[in-house]
This record gives sequence, structure tokens and C-alpha cells, in this order.
Amino acid sequence: MTDEYKTISGTSEGFCSEKRSKFLAFAHHVESADDVKELLAGYRKKYYDARHVCYAYMLGADRSDFRANDDGEPSSTAGKPILGQINSNELTDILIVVVRYYGGVNLGTSGLIVAYREAAADAIAHATIEMRQVEEVIKYSFAYPQMNDVMRIVKEMKPRIVSQSFDNTCDIVLSIRKSEAEELRNRLGKLL
Repeated sequence: MTDEYKTISGTSEGFCSEKRSKFLAFAHHVESADDVKELLAGYRKKYYDARHVCYAYMLGADRSDFRANDDGEPSSTAGKPILGQINSNELTDILIVVVRYYGGVNLGTSGLIVAYREAAADAIAHATIEMRQVEEVIKYSFAYPQMNDVMRIVKEMKPRIVSQSFDNTCDIVLSIRKSEAEELRNRLGKLL
């Protein structure tokens, strides 16, 4: 498993219009199913007059937690094309919501698939895509006289310091790239 993944930062918007139907797309960086639920509730409230609020999301660096929802559209014509755009861009920790205002003309299944796919693709195209690292958190306690040894390892390996407290017994919480976590654990373990 790799310890890097692609996601978006912040939010972005996209748009597609097909036979007078309007498709408003919104892409969000999310980190949990609770984030997804909260955002969806907000969109359903804000766009209460829309015919459909369809969405897809992907969570986790391993991209194993995902869902697609058609919200009343014919099966697999909305959520799957949105999820397809997430997959083809290899993104995770993302939610894409597409709000449809019906224009009076039926698009058919192929027309719906194309419209939802294009709206999602437009939202991704307007997003800032970034690479992130899968990190592991390591907690370490040590005696104050070991401070220089511990800080030398921290300086050499460059983990992110999450928190630290220095007293008679010192505690430090470090976050480091998953592939380097074992080496950091071993080096700190040799100090004891």
C-alpha cells in the first residue's frame, strides 16, 4: 500500500445544462461520514425546491469507504457517474453533490448519465487537487536527561510535532509518514 493519496482542498463548484435542466455540482473535502451527512443536510435544506440532490463520496487513503446515491433518478444514472469521476481522477476524502433542477424535457438514461458525469467533472476541474501523506501518530515518554537524543532524532527524521510537554517525565506526540513510522519507533526505542 502506498502512503500517499490524492484529494481536494476546500470546495469547488461545477455546472452543466442539458435540455433546460440545470445541474449544479459541488465538490468538498471531507474526512468522515458525519461530514458527508452534515453537508448533505445543508444542501437538501438550501435547495429544497430542486428535483434531485444526488451525490457520491469516497473516504480513506485506501479508498475503501464509498457510496453513490441517485436520489430518485433512475438506477445508476446519477450517483454512479459522479463516483466514476471520483475514481477516474483517483481522488479520496471527497464528496460531490449534484443538484438537479428539472427543465421539463426528459433526458433519458444516457442523457442523465452524461449530464451528471459532466457536472461532476466540472466541479473536479475547478478544484485544487493535492497529494497528501498517510501519517501515523507515535507517542513517546522519556526522562528529561534524554531530551537531546530525542530531539536529534526528531531533527533528523522531521516528523510533525503534534504536542509536547517537558517536565521530570517528558511526553511528545509525533506524526510521521506511515512508511517511516517503524524506523522512528525503532530509533526512539533504542534510547530507553
